Amino acid sequence: MTAPSGVDLLARLGTSAGDARRGVVRLHPEVITALGVEAWGAVRVTGARTTAALVAPAPAPAAPGAAVLDETTMVNAGVVDGAIVGVAAAPVAVARGIELAGSRLATVALAPETLRLALTGKVLLPGDTLSLLPQDLAPTPGSDAAGARRGLAAALGGTWTTELVTVTAAEPPAGADPAAALAVGPTTVVRWRNGASTDGPAAVESAPASGTRPATPAPVREVPPPPSVAVADLVGHADPARRLGEWFDLVFRRPELLERLGAAPHLGVLVSGPEGVGKSTLVRATAAEVDARVVCLEGPSVAAIEAGAAAARVREAVDDAASATPGVLLVTDADMLLPAADPPPVSTLVLEALGRAASTPGVALVVTSAHAEALDPRLRAPDLVDRELTLPAPGDRDRTELLRILLRGLPLAEDVDLVAVGARTPGFVAGDLVALRREAAVRAALRVGAGEDDPILQTDDLLGAVSSVRPASLSSGSQTLSSGGLTLERVGDMVETKQALTETVLWPLRYPDSFSRLGVDPPRGVLLFGPPGCGKTFLVRALAGTGALNVFVVKGAEVLDKYVGESERAVRALFRRAAAAAPALVFLDEVDALAPRRGGSTDAGVADRVVAALLTELDGAEPLRDVVVLAATNRPELIDPALLRPGRLERRVYVPPPDAAARADILRASSRDTPLADDVDLDALAEELDRYSAADCAALIREAALTAMRTSLESTEVSARDLATAREAVRPSLDPQQLAALEAYAGEN
Repeated sequence: MTAPSGVDLLARLGTSAGDARRGVVRLHPEVITALGVEAWGAVRVTGARTTAALVAPAPAPAAPGAAVLDETTMVNAGVVDGAIVGVAAAPVAVARGIELAGSRLATVALAPETLRLALTGKVLLPGDTLSLLPQDLAPTPGSDAAGARRGLAAALGGTWTTELVTVTAAEPPAGADPAAALAVGPTTVVRWRNGASTDGPAAVESAPASGTRPATPAPVREVPPPPSVAVADLVGHADPARRLGEWFDLVFRRPELLERLGAAPHLGVLVSGPEGVGKSTLVRATAAEVDARVVCLEGPSVAAIEAGAAAARVREAVDDAASATPGVLLVTDADMLLPAADPPPVSTLVLEALGRAASTPGVALVVTSAHAEALDPRLRAPDLVDRELTLPAPGDRDRTELLRILLRGLPLAEDVDLVAVGARTPGFVAGDLVALRREAAVRAALRVGAGEDDPILQTDDLLGAVSSVRPASLSSGSQTLSSGGLTLERVGDMVETKQALTETVLWPLRYPDSFSRLGVDPPRGVLLFGPPGCGKTFLVRALAGTGALNVFVVKGAEVLDKYVGESERAVRALFRRAAAAAPALVFLDEVDALAPRRGGSTDAGVADRVVAALLTELDGAEPLRDVVVLAATNRPELIDPALLRPGRLERRVYVPPPDAAARADILRASSRDTPLADDVDLDALAEELDRYSAADCAALIREAALTAMRTSLESTEVSARDLATAREAVRPSLDPQQLAALEAYAGEN
């Protein structure tokens, strides 16, 4: 029997917490029947790339023309909400073996057996990204979701639910259909790339079912050093490399000079910067310049084993570095090994061993961390780590040059525009660009497999990979805002509002040289105010799409915490993440709840401390660079006045309610996918919708469609009568008194 052909559907991002990151596509039951696939069977989803997912019925009321994808499937397919995807039934074959890549902590701490248990029952294709959340929506034979959860929690702690792994290779069974989706079963050999496997001598026994750690920990796998990088290729880090090289030269080659001048010839350096920016690469490249051997001690891997073994591992690394000088003891991700909060008892032994390394002639101690503030303060003692280098995230030009270096020697099309790719990757660091290169290579390889003869990377491969790679700076639990392809040009009316936002938000990020040339500082922040439902968040999405910005979203009530210091810490962490992902926009929604007037709250001073933290971040001693703060509210009079002074939220932009022409545009946009009868006149209707907000107009179209369905489930269009009936249910939400107050506030400012 010939398998049914696929269908093209509208991709919608699922909001169900139960489906989140599970690799599930929900379809209308009739569509599932038409595809000839059973519930919880496999389908191939094709967007910018093809991925595999499990199919399940969508809950009623479900649109037959929509495919509801969880976020992982949407990323794997390379599409955004509202795109068109092809969905086709796919046979399933149990993979003989799969190779995975993951975070450094996961590859060291997670046993392949536990990894296989977590992935059992999932379907995949090479290049897919998978969550470690077990497939327990429809358990398959051989699966043990409870055991997988216990093993993952024992190995990774509470962060296991956010871990993602990438399928770098997959081996189908002999004679499998080329179009088959591969499933992970009890017989599948699961291995880490260049690491442990479920069937090899490097295999590690999984944690017991009780979730307790084995009494004798598995030996830490030695990770081979990455390919050497020349100092000249350290784009954007020339100055830190020069300073570190000078320190190495003094300690290794001229220690007598330091002693003659009264300085001890020891060196302890903290290299900090965003995750993936190249801290370890900088140390290795600089050490190679002075012919020093690097002994690497991976903080997460040592922290994952039993205390006695961890102390022994540190002492072994110190002895190894001192055995052949000059040597550099490199401790990566030291905040995992020596945390500031609740340091384990073994940290005292670790600090003692590191102190012995720092005092050994011919040995330099270098520690790296993406969270320097989370390090045990004892590490910064004068006889341990007394110097610090900070590596910034690369700008547009640095990212373009990094791409040139990473793609050097690869087959590139002549029209590849690396400048355009660099501009589309705000917040990407070197590690993210390496992932971008890998994803682009997968896309090019799939295209070659589809019939092209010459493997070559094209601009579309690189730009398509941008939407599939999530930069590390946005992977730490931050809530971000997707533009969905929206730009300011697609926002109707509001000419003055759009111009004010362009000057205040986009100009400082696009033309910093112009501000420097004129000797003025760009605005730090903008207050966007107006009645509710009139498009403030819509404008922010359009700004993000126009300026290729990373947008961090914070709702006022989400930051407030009853525990002393937690709210201020959340504010500091927010701005730190934004600086790492620059150019970035920090969007403070409902800012009146986050920063009310000080002195009038009854929350034990929490709001007052949050306001103080915001003021420090906006106008403190450490200036914001390539970060603009945009706050939104419909109650501007409630905001603390200090936040609205120059140097803070100094520009105020009023978003007025839509007039008749704007309401007509909103109605047309909202009814774009809704068939309207010939008797519907949207322009005339817009004239009658006085005091209707943009949200009210969209709700009116939605209610009219539901009214038509109530009349007949076979309805094919929405009539003027349906719209008239809907107006009785959807009433205008704009309050005349609030509008007058907001217009008066706008007139005063």
